[in-house]
Amino acid sequence: MGGKPVQTYAQLPALNQQAPDFTLTDVDMKNQNLASYKGKYLILNIFPSVDTGVCSASVRHFNEDAANLPNTIVLCISKDLPFAQKRFCGAEGIKNVVMLSDFRSDFGKTYGVEITNSAMKGLLSRAVVVIDPQGKIVYEEQVSDISHEPNYEAAMKAVKM
Repeated sequence: MGGKPVQTYAQLPALNQQAPDFTLTDVDMKNQNLASYKGKYLILNIFPSVDTGVCSASVRHFNEDAANLPNTIVLCISKDLPFAQKRFCGAEGIKNVVMLSDFRSDFGKTYGVEITNSAMKGLLSRAVVVIDPQGKIVYEEQVSDISHEPNYEAAMKAVKM
């Protein structure tokens, strides 16, 4: 972060492995898990907070890309409260992604993306994970610096159309 090392709980889940299950909270305060999206490609857009410039840019970018991807759902995952996620989507006209909150789950630890030191301790790092319709991880990226956007093009290519 800004050239200074920041640690996460673990590494991202390995390629070609079954994606770990998760339970996250949607903007209507309902639980969603991996099985909720069975049979679809999933792009997990993971980030610290929708209230930062790079994070909100990633949601906007994936919102545009998701509209053109068949059999694909983009899940935007942060520690933001569902109320803040819903407010952001309403204000920005975001309709093609699903906002999910890790505010009451262990997703950050399960996927290895919870930051364990620095002022951002407890938030999620910036990462992208693509899961195929059979539940296997086919792409993963942990950005080299949290201020950088993910490689959108590589994530899109991982979705086989």
